[in-house]
Amino acid sequence: MANVTPAKLDNLEAQQQQNNNVRWENTDHPPHRPWDEDTATAKLFECSRIKALADERDSVQKKTFTKWVNSHLGQASCRISDLYTDLRDGFMLTKLLEVLSGEQLPKPTRGRMRIHSLENVDKALQFLKEQRVHLENVGSHDIVDGNHRLTLGLIWTIILRFQIQVIKIEMEDNREIRSAKDALLLWCQMKTAGYSEVNIQNFTTSWRDGLAFNALIHRHRPDIIDFKKLTKSNAAYNLQQAFNTAEQQLGLAKLLDPEDVNMEHPDEKSIITYVVSFYHYFSKMKALAVEGKRIGKVLDQALEIEKIIERYESLASELLEWIELTITIISNQKFANSLAGVQQQLQAFTAFCTLEKPVKFQEKGNLEVLLFSIQSKLRANNRKLYVPKEGKGISDINKAWTRLEKAEHGREVALRNELIRQEKLELLAQRFDHKAIMRETWLNENQRLVSQDNFGYDLPAVEAAMKKHEAIEADISSYQERIQVVVELAQEMASEGYYDSKRISAQKDNIMRQWSLLTELVSARRARLEQNVALQKIFQEMVYMIDWMDDMQAQLSSKEFGKHLLEVEDLLQKHSLLEADISAQSERVQALNGEALKFSELAGYQPCDPQIICNRVNHVQSCLEQLQELASKRRKELEASRQLWSFFQEMEEAEAWVREKEHILSSSQSCGKDLSSVAKLLSKHNILLGELGGRCSLLQSAMRRGEQVLLRKRCGPSAIQEKIREVRQHWKQLEELAASRLQKLQGALSFYQFSTDTDDLVAWLQDAYRLVSSDDFGHDESSTQSLVKKHKGVVEEVDKHRAAVLTLRKQLAALAPEYHELVDVQVRIVEVEQLYGEVAEVAVLRREWLQDALAVYRMFGEVNACEVWIDEKEQWLNRMELPQKLEDVEVVQHRFESLDQEMNSLMGRILDVNQIVQQLVDGGHPSSSEVRSCQDHLNSRWNRVVELVEQKKDHLDSILKIQNYLLECNEIKSQVWEKRKAIESTQYNSGDLGSVLSLQRRLSTMEAALVVLEPRLIELQQEGEALANTHPAQAMEILMQFEEISEEWEALKRTLQGCEDSLTVASRLQQFIQDLDSFLTWLVKTQAAAVSEELPGNLSEAEELLNQHASLKEEINRYEEDFAKIQAVSDLLALEEADLPYLSLQQWLQKLDVGWNKLLEMWESRREVLVQAHIFFLFLRDAKQAEVCLDSQETTLAHTELPTTVEGVEKGIKKHKDFMTTMDLNLQKTTMALKAGESLIRQGNLYGERVKDKMDALQAKSQHNLQLAQAWMQRLSDHLQLQQFLQNCHELDGWVAEKETLMAGEAPRGTDALPRHQRAPKRWLRHRAFMAELAQNKEWLHKIEKEGHRLINEKPELAETVKKKLEEIRLCWAELEAATQAKAQQLLEATKADQLMQSFTDLDKRLRHMESQLQVADAGPDLASVNTNLKKLQTMESQVEGWCKEVGELQTQVAALPMEAASKELVDERQKVVGTRIVRLIEPLKARRRILLAAKEVHQTSHDLEDEMAWVQDRLPLATLKDHRDNLQTVQQFIKKNQNLRREIQVHKPRMDDVLERANSLAAIKSPEVDSVRLLLEKLSELWAALQEETERRQQLLDATYQVEQYYFDVAEVEAWLSEQELFMMNEEKGKDEQSTLQLLKKHLMTEQTVENYAETIAQLSRQCRALLELGHPDSEQISRRQSQVDRLYVSLKDLVEEHKGNLEQQYWLFQLSREVDELEHWIAEKEVVAGSPELGQDYDHVTLLQEKFTEFASETGNIGNERILAVNQMVDELIDYGHADAATIAEWKDGVNEAWADLLELMETRAQMLAASHDLHKFFNDCKDVLSQIEEKKQRLPEVTTRESKTSAGTLQRMLNSFEQDVQVLVTQVRQLQEVAAQLRTVYAGENAEAITTKEQEVMRSWKELLSSCEDCRLQITTTTDKIRFISMVRDLISWMDTVVCQIGTGEKPRDVSMVEVLMNYHQGLKSEIETRNKIIAACADLGKTLVLNKSPASEEAPPREADDQEERDD
Repeated sequence: MANVTPAKLDNLEAQQQQNNNVRWENTDHPPHRPWDEDTATAKLFECSRIKALADERDSVQKKTFTKWVNSHLGQASCRISDLYTDLRDGFMLTKLLEVLSGEQLPKPTRGRMRIHSLENVDKALQFLKEQRVHLENVGSHDIVDGNHRLTLGLIWTIILRFQIQVIKIEMEDNREIRSAKDALLLWCQMKTAGYSEVNIQNFTTSWRDGLAFNALIHRHRPDIIDFKKLTKSNAAYNLQQAFNTAEQQLGLAKLLDPEDVNMEHPDEKSIITYVVSFYHYFSKMKALAVEGKRIGKVLDQALEIEKIIERYESLASELLEWIELTITIISNQKFANSLAGVQQQLQAFTAFCTLEKPVKFQEKGNLEVLLFSIQSKLRANNRKLYVPKEGKGISDINKAWTRLEKAEHGREVALRNELIRQEKLELLAQRFDHKAIMRETWLNENQRLVSQDNFGYDLPAVEAAMKKHEAIEADISSYQERIQVVVELAQEMASEGYYDSKRISAQKDNIMRQWSLLTELVSARRARLEQNVALQKIFQEMVYMIDWMDDMQAQLSSKEFGKHLLEVEDLLQKHSLLEADISAQSERVQALNGEALKFSELAGYQPCDPQIICNRVNHVQSCLEQLQELASKRRKELEASRQLWSFFQEMEEAEAWVREKEHILSSSQSCGKDLSSVAKLLSKHNILLGELGGRCSLLQSAMRRGEQVLLRKRCGPSAIQEKIREVRQHWKQLEELAASRLQKLQGALSFYQFSTDTDDLVAWLQDAYRLVSSDDFGHDESSTQSLVKKHKGVVEEVDKHRAAVLTLRKQLAALAPEYHELVDVQVRIVEVEQLYGEVAEVAVLRREWLQDALAVYRMFGEVNACEVWIDEKEQWLNRMELPQKLEDVEVVQHRFESLDQEMNSLMGRILDVNQIVQQLVDGGHPSSSEVRSCQDHLNSRWNRVVELVEQKKDHLDSILKIQNYLLECNEIKSQVWEKRKAIESTQYNSGDLGSVLSLQRRLSTMEAALVVLEPRLIELQQEGEALANTHPAQAMEILMQFEEISEEWEALKRTLQGCEDSLTVASRLQQFIQDLDSFLTWLVKTQAAAVSEELPGNLSEAEELLNQHASLKEEINRYEEDFAKIQAVSDLLALEEADLPYLSLQQWLQKLDVGWNKLLEMWESRREVLVQAHIFFLFLRDAKQAEVCLDSQETTLAHTELPTTVEGVEKGIKKHKDFMTTMDLNLQKTTMALKAGESLIRQGNLYGERVKDKMDALQAKSQHNLQLAQAWMQRLSDHLQLQQFLQNCHELDGWVAEKETLMAGEAPRGTDALPRHQRAPKRWLRHRAFMAELAQNKEWLHKIEKEGHRLINEKPELAETVKKKLEEIRLCWAELEAATQAKAQQLLEATKADQLMQSFTDLDKRLRHMESQLQVADAGPDLASVNTNLKKLQTMESQVEGWCKEVGELQTQVAALPMEAASKELVDERQKVVGTRIVRLIEPLKARRRILLAAKEVHQTSHDLEDEMAWVQDRLPLATLKDHRDNLQTVQQFIKKNQNLRREIQVHKPRMDDVLERANSLAAIKSPEVDSVRLLLEKLSELWAALQEETERRQQLLDATYQVEQYYFDVAEVEAWLSEQELFMMNEEKGKDEQSTLQLLKKHLMTEQTVENYAETIAQLSRQCRALLELGHPDSEQISRRQSQVDRLYVSLKDLVEEHKGNLEQQYWLFQLSREVDELEHWIAEKEVVAGSPELGQDYDHVTLLQEKFTEFASETGNIGNERILAVNQMVDELIDYGHADAATIAEWKDGVNEAWADLLELMETRAQMLAASHDLHKFFNDCKDVLSQIEEKKQRLPEVTTRESKTSAGTLQRMLNSFEQDVQVLVTQVRQLQEVAAQLRTVYAGENAEAITTKEQEVMRSWKELLSSCEDCRLQITTTTDKIRFISMVRDLISWMDTVVCQIGTGEKPRDVSMVEVLMNYHQGLKSEIETRNKIIAACADLGKTLVLNKSPASEEAPPREADDQEERDD
């Protein structure tokens, strides 16, 4: 090694180390160096010495470790006796680890086999590996095989992990912490430091004298040991004293004996194990003692805390008093009612806020600090926190301070509001005075304007007045807002308490009174105007209506009524339109009259004289009535004319239509040539008949109307009657022709229909005959089957046509006589009937022939198929040569299994063939002989095949047995040879210890394998001898095989024995250099393995690589300790290796360090790759397994057949259910594979598509298999019902036959030798049992019948078989019942007496046997035996009870049974003996039950107590765990575990309470048997209480820790967020304009909402803090400090938010107001330019246009301006109230805008007044001009009236005069208005305007007077002319009438008869009446003529002559 350099270490191939079990622990022996070996003798001596010491040490360790294990297993009520054997099965090892760790290990596997033990030990070792316990080459097989050294090493490793490893001792300087063995040694040294004779330097010799053990006990418990009496020389006593004291006083198990310690070389591990128990015990005792030292500090601080509390209370009281006093002062809201006084109060308040309040705030903070100090000190002493008195706590002070701040804020706000209010009131007063003066002036002017009332006298004048009034109203209405502004100003000042509010109120009231007066005047004037307008409109409408009615009367007076129908219709339509107009206008006239009359009834103001209104209404109404009478009369005349002309037209149309139809019917004589032509003719005739019916009703109605016309005599009656008679005659002829034609057509239709049906039927029968007479019967089964189906259809059709053939005769009889008497028709029917009979007969014969052919073809088909299969199998069997190789033999055997299934199937087909043949032969088939020969040939071939198959099977079985034997021989021979070669290859050739130990293990494994192999050799020998006997030809080959095995076996034994003889135990530890070389070699090899890039190709490779990689990690972990030790002893190695340079050694170690770190990195990267590949291949494996299962399921479901027996079906169902269960189990594999695939897809695996395809295939196949399985299960269930019924019938039939045979036969053999009294009862018993069986089986019969009926209902095809079977069973059953009853009667009488005697005898025997059983008094040693005895006792009691009942029944039978005297006496004696014995048994039974129940209760309670104690002990370590870590996640995990434990305890509590309650009740009994229960009860109670207490204590500790950790976590998050927001709020960014400021403000509002929402989080933290402080947590001071910091941060943040928000809002409002003010000022300036225009108009039109435009301008400007001014003022007021920083500037802006608006309003008002005055003046001049023009126009119209006097009628002149007068009346109103306007204008204008007004007025009045004079003259002239014209017209009419009457009277016609005389008299009387009526008109005409004469009218000269003529005519 001196020549090795660091560069060569990478490729160094060192010797492989074989055993890693012994590394660096055994430092007692020097390292073995090959170059320093002594002689062979020295080596042997040393080896023997070492072996002896090792055995002695192992013995001590075994005893110590056994006791240590038992001390812990006692908690689980377990114990071991031999450490090596009892741990082999793994049960005790698992239980030990559960007790030590407090965790639940996997449940051990039950079983005694080696594999079960290996599995259990593997579970325990795996648990140790999970606990990071390093096991050096300890495998499960070592523990199971009982390896002493490794078993001790395992127990020592467990002790180190669970007992010693937890020991840690901290040095005084806190610089070093020692652990494990060194810490334990240091603890012992520290505890025994004061004992002079005790010097502990190790764990071997330092403890031999026993003083060290006693010193440890005396240090902690000086009361139980007197250490001064102990001497170092008496080691055995010292040790015994210490061990006994520890066991008896401390409860420590006695792990050592004195002789184990008092020896030359005590075992270090045993002593350490024992000392550790002392350490743990005294550590717990110390922890309890330390708690008492903490009480002393509390009392010292109590007085100091009390003083601080008193100081706190006094300061708090003073501060609260000051706060309350200050709140009272500043809450006073009384202010001075002047601006100066309010300013002085504001200055005083500012001084309070800046000087006095900060001092008190400092005092408040000092109070909080003082209270926090008090709480901190109390919390540090774990005392109850100080709660201040009610009203003096920090919360109370904070609340009072909050109220103070609220009062302060309210005071400040109130002062500022008051200051602003005073300034605002001054401005309002100035505005009110200015506006009030303007409003009063305007109101006075408008009142004077609306008081005038001159409207005019016609409609245009009144409408003009209305428009003017509406203008006035609009002006007044628009001014209401201005009045309201004044009122609002006054109300606002009054509400604000202005000092001069009385003056303001008086001025406001004056304005309101004037405004009310103005509105009243306007309303009254408008009402009067509206009445005038309405009345004038009504008068105008009346004039229009009168003119219209005059025109209508002329039209209605016409005498034209029409000369034909069309003309009459036209006149009627025109008249209807006239009537509609009259009706509409009449409603209008009525409405006008009603409206006009309302004005005549008005009270008060009346727009017109009521008499004028009434006259006009009456005139209009009379004209309307005359018009309506004329219209009604004309309509009647027109209606009569229309009826007459309509009748004549309808008659002419009807006559023409009848002539047309007569011509049609008379010209068509043909009835058709075939069916279709007849049908068409008949259809046309039916249409004609329908037309006749429709025309008939129309003709009747027309004739009735003609008769009505005759009654009215409007035309000549002869013409109408002649027309009606002609039409009726033509109609009757038409009806007769139609009826005759219909009868002929129907007869022809029936004949042609009959002929068509007959032809169709004959054609079909001929076709059917051709089909049924065919010679084709098919050439095979399929063709014949097809022909049968076709023939069946033909037969059905033939049957259907039978009815048609039978109905032909009936149809013939129904034909017309000219048709049914034809000879051809009769012959046709006979032919049809004969043809149908032939077709039916031939069809029956063909059906029979087809059935026979079908049966033959079926039989031949089956035979051919069977023979083909038989030929194939015969050839295969004949060609087959059975192989000699085993693989080929198995293949052939599998083929024979498939052949059996095929043969079973074929056998069924052969049976079917035989059945078909038998049916054909029985039916007498023509080919019976051929069929029979075919059957015989088939059966003979089948029998030959069966025999050949059986021969082949037998030969195959013999070959298979021999081949299996030879194969097994070869396998065993090869195994023996391989083992021998393995032993020979492992000969000992090296001298290192690793190779020796490896060889030992291999030989031990080999021996175990040979032990297993030897029994198999014996079995093989026996099998070979048997085969040699059965196969003599091959006997030599068989026996030779076994001889060869025997030779190999003997050679193996010799080789093994030689190897064992050559081995000796000689090994030394390797040198450091050798270990270093080995480690470097391992490192290089391991790096090469870790860096491998090999990827797996399948799952086995992946698992193998992963296992290799995991093994590599385990190997690395094992070598980690070696790596550390190599580095630790590097200095020592450098000194020992003198020839090795020190620098070279350092280079080696540095290279080693780099290589180690590189190895770890390589391993981790390689592991990631392998895990991914392994997961993918796991999925493929699971998918493959699932797919294989699904394929197997599909194959199984595809090869299923229905069994033919119940057992077969049930087995099939059971098998299928098992199969479905297996499917359900396998479905889990599929589901797991699918879930794994989904997981791979979600993770984005590279093989995602393959995974998806595989998943889809699995799902589809699984669903398919499930459907197949369910369908097959349903088929099996149905088939099972049928087979069960048949089996039940067969069983019952067999049972009945068996019983009938038994009843008919002799008595069974063997009973004749019995005595008579035994023979009869036995026969009776047998017969009674048979009867009972018969009665019981009656239900069997009913069940079978019910099942049969159900089968009949569900499956009708089995009804015949089932019914037949049921009838046979019922008949057999009835016969059996009759025979049974007869025999029962015979045996009953002979049996009863013997039976009674035998019953008493049997009872006596059973009672004596029970007495002997009750004499045994032992209750049993354990619970199981007691329960067994109780069950036996219960059986005895039930037996006794049954025997009592039996005795009672026997007594009843004795009394009822007639017996002889001797027999009766014997029976009575036996009865008494039995009764006495039963009575004696009752008391022993009760005593026995009491004893057993008491014993059971004791044993049961003890068992329950032990179980509960074990349960509590298992959970107590978890409850006493003290660790809770220091982070939130870990604490949550501990809480979850403890909560689970608490729930488990809570669930178990009822069980524990029940056990303790039962144990307490037993413990109260004083009995030796209960002592063990009492001890267990006490121990369980203590453990249970400790468990509950520890669990609750740990829960409280964990809850407190969790709250603190959660609080710290939340506080950290809150502080980070608050800091971030505070930095954001400190940004001083401001907007440059309105838009940018708005964006900043929106952003800030979102931030503010977020901060407000965060208040809940802060409050939640505060609640958590208070809860922790109230609980008195040790970190209360830090928690409180963190919470205060969070509160301060949040308050600071909110202040920053509010401040920033206020700045942004003020900036935005200022920008917004500035924009609004600028826009408003610019707008007002524009409007002032328009309002200041000086233009007043050049004339009336111009000024009107200017006024309309300005009115529109003023309205628009006023509305918009008011809105904008109000908005600006409101914005300004809000900003000033808010306390804006620029309030002064804002107020200046407001004043400027308001002044500009007021100026604009005044300017507009002034211009409006000027335009109104100009308008009035120009309107007056314009009105005068209009009136003058109208007067001139009227003057010009007067001459025209005069000139038309002679040309027009009187009515026309009168209407013209009335129209002219109405026009003049309109001018009257206009002239009056002009006079009024002139008077008003003269009062307003002066100078030139006044003179011009007067001149114009005089000119108008002068023209008006001239017009009135001309009108009066014209009216007089027209009246006279009108009377003249009317008088002349009347005279003319009367003269004309008189002439007519005179002519009529003077006619010379003389009457011819009496009726004519009466007619003339009546006519003459009518003339007389008419003359009398005319007398009144004549008188009126004479009066008018006299009037004209008296008035001296120009027409008076003509009046007297005309009057005289008139009188003369009248007299005549």
